[in-house]
Amino acid sequence: MAKNETHDVLIVGGGPAGASCAYWLAKAGWDVLLADKATFPREKTCGDGLTPRAVRQLCDMGLEHELEKYHPIKGLKAWGYGRCLELNWPEHPLFPNYGYVMARKDLDLMVANNAVKQGAQFKQATQALQVLTNKQSGMGGIEVNGVLFKDKNTDTTQEIRARYVVIAQGANSNLARELGCTRDRSSPMGMALRGYFLPDNDQYRSNDNGQYDWIESHLDIQDGGGKAIPGYGWIFPMDDGRLNVGVGLLTVSKRYKGFNTTKLMESFLPSVPPYWGVSKNSACDAPMGGRLQMGLSITPRVGVSHLLIGDSVGAINPFNGEGISYAFETGRMAAEVLNEALSSKSSSPFILHEYEQNLINAYEAYYKIGKAFVNLISRPEIMRVLVANGMHSNKIMEEVLTVMANLLDPIKTGPAEFIYKLLSSATNLIGTPAH
Repeated sequence: MAKNETHDVLIVGGGPAGASCAYWLAKAGWDVLLADKATFPREKTCGDGLTPRAVRQLCDMGLEHELEKYHPIKGLKAWGYGRCLELNWPEHPLFPNYGYVMARKDLDLMVANNAVKQGAQFKQATQALQVLTNKQSGMGGIEVNGVLFKDKNTDTTQEIRARYVVIAQGANSNLARELGCTRDRSSPMGMALRGYFLPDNDQYRSNDNGQYDWIESHLDIQDGGGKAIPGYGWIFPMDDGRLNVGVGLLTVSKRYKGFNTTKLMESFLPSVPPYWGVSKNSACDAPMGGRLQMGLSITPRVGVSHLLIGDSVGAINPFNGEGISYAFETGRMAAEVLNEALSSKSSSPFILHEYEQNLINAYEAYYKIGKAFVNLISRPEIMRVLVANGMHSNKIMEEVLTVMANLLDPIKTGPAEFIYKLLSSATNLIGTPAH
């Protein structure tokens, strides 16, 4: 066994949530260790799109100059039932009106390295085996004071201790399961599959139609039998000439349990507009898939000396399946509470519970409406009516995009805010049962 280590904060998982948390804690001057089982850069299942919420967090971490190397995205080009609309990101007092497309392997490496520049340590190829605890009696529960790791290069184990432990391992966290965390099965579950394609198409490469200016979403995808599916297909153009092409399913319905996203992708590819030049033959590699836990569906999220962040708490937006923004934000929220805890002389076992309240204040009401929305579109006939009617109005769909991307203006009340209030009132009236 390697020599033990002790730190102020140990963060397990080097993705957007963990790296964001490490950055803000290191910036505050704390001794932070970030550990991940992979060796960076590494591939991840993701659409690679950065919404204005994500861009705001990256700029706050001082990475605006790195983003400027990429082509900005104006908004979303939406296709549905024979119609196409170009929907701009809204003007907003807190967020920019543009996004980017950046491969996750590059994004995650950039944000982790940025944390290291602030003083965090980063251990790679370091697999978390189990939590290390001090048993406590009474309401305090179990105190996590470290993690047992295995070095994947040397096959040796090491105990790493810390005053506080942050779990940022994503949706399949073995540490979260060990601590008794479970998913609320009434919450939406997403499934996604993405692949990279390199089109042999001069029209695409020339950008004559402005393809690079938009991320593209198809809202009328169907399975192999021609049945409407509660989800969408996407084509996101990347600066290196590749396309991120994928399909996503958002549902609470048991009828889609075990749904085959590979077959859905096969059904989607022939419907991709020809200007992209996408086909099975233009695939760069085999597609990657995964499950998306949404709506803060994982509990408990806080312990005596540990927190869960990002996908480990199911922080993905149920409206659209986006998780990067919320990974950055929950990592930052956790860092703020941990900074207060580390600076405090209090020994209260509830010192970290402010984080739980901050999550509720930031997301609970919005995610409640998102869950009701997913419950609604899980019925294909309703999904079809909503999309087919909405696609007749660019203005309405821009406001819907504002709601679904969580870009509501906190100051003014415009059409998007009015739509959100209507949805909120309807949700409070009928509840959010998983019918």
